[in-house]
Amino acid sequence: MKHISHLIIYIVATLSSLRVFAIEPENGTATTYLDLVQKADDAIKDSHWLDAEEYIVSAMRAEPANPGNILLMSNLGMVRFNAGKDSLALQTLNDAHIIAPISVTVLQNRARVLLSMNKVNEAYQDFSTVLNLDSTLTETRFYRSMLSLELGFDSICTNDIEYLEHNAPKNRFTNLAAATYHRLTNNYTKAIPYLSRLIETEKHAEHYAARAMCEMMTGDLNSAAIDIAEAISLDPSDGDLYLQRAILHKMRFRPNDANADGQRAIELGVPSDKVRSILK
Repeated sequence: MKHISHLIIYIVATLSSLRVFAIEPENGTATTYLDLVQKADDAIKDSHWLDAEEYIVSAMRAEPANPGNILLMSNLGMVRFNAGKDSLALQTLNDAHIIAPISVTVLQNRARVLLSMNKVNEAYQDFSTVLNLDSTLTETRFYRSMLSLELGFDSICTNDIEYLEHNAPKNRFTNLAAATYHRLTNNYTKAIPYLSRLIETEKHAEHYAARAMCEMMTGDLNSAAIDIAEAISLDPSDGDLYLQRAILHKMRFRPNDANADGQRAIELGVPSDKVRSILK
């Protein structure tokens, strides 16, 4: 179960979005303030994090009393996070939280930064606080359910998943939470339908690989072979996919194919000791 946080970190990195909120200023520097906010927004869209940081800081300095600055601070924290300044990002969001202690936006962003820094307990607390403020947030409930599973809070995890299934049965986060829960509790048969629903709308290599693993564990090796082949076609540079196919070949008593895929996995960066220990 300790690998679950790495899954969440990946999801945070690929799904989180940034938005600069432009608030009309109350004094005569409207053009400067709004221009700076727009420039920050443009820089964020282009992933020019250092430029975005400079523009946001300049905007807040231009109008330090503007009530929109708390949202800019929250964005600044995430800009710094994306620029690799984790500690500074966390400090920025801590400062924003002091100013606006019940801001859902600030708490959610801080939780994501904490999670990326492997501060699981602190991230869990922030996600829980957000749900106390707004219980309807599906993505936040997904994150808490996964952290609850890692931290051993099984009843909270299952309650959160039940809430998601009741209130957002078609949502991607519902399917991802349920699939992950069932996989990590060895209920592979139950995990497969949720992964299939994910694949209907998100044909990602990791979803096919996860379903293939479940199919391997339930003995459906033909379906597993199809799914692994699809995963490799989507991401041919992922050595772990070749290792997974090597394991499948071993299960099907095809040692030459297993060794060939094992060698390919090593060429793509999978440690040779790991490959050999699995295929021996």
